[in-house]
Amino acid sequence: MSKLHNSRLMRIAFLWLGCIALLLGALGVVLPLLPTTPFVLLAAACFARGSERFHRRLLAHRIAGPIVREWEEHRSMPPGVKPWAFGLMFVSFGVSMLIVPATWHRLMLLCIAAVLTFFLWRVPVRAPGAARSAGAAGETRE
Repeated sequence: MSKLHNSRLMRIAFLWLGCIALLLGALGVVLPLLPTTPFVLLAAACFARGSERFHRRLLAHRIAGPIVREWEEHRSMPPGVKPWAFGLMFVSFGVSMLIVPATWHRLMLLCIAAVLTFFLWRVPVRAPGAARSAGAAGETRE
């Protein structure tokens, strides 16, 4: 499943980058402007290249595991998640824009929200029956 890098130095670098990304993802749970899921996915990608053990542990995690497996298997979001993500993002940015006093902070938040909206809009949504058919297709190929 994972393809470790050939260089020991690069595996160490990927392991450290994965730990930093996972820490940022954990901070994103409580900080409204820091996204959690992209950092968890980045950590999974780094662990896949740096440490099979850390990658397996992340996949086995009860909260992060399903998110990472969904992305690794389908490269998409499950149905119904995107509207929730848009809603929570707009509420988070809206409240933040009301709280900050400086106009340049509000403009910065608006720009960040626009970029995140664009990237979220580009993530494909998996069709409702795709999980069963993709699993069945994968079984017949092996």
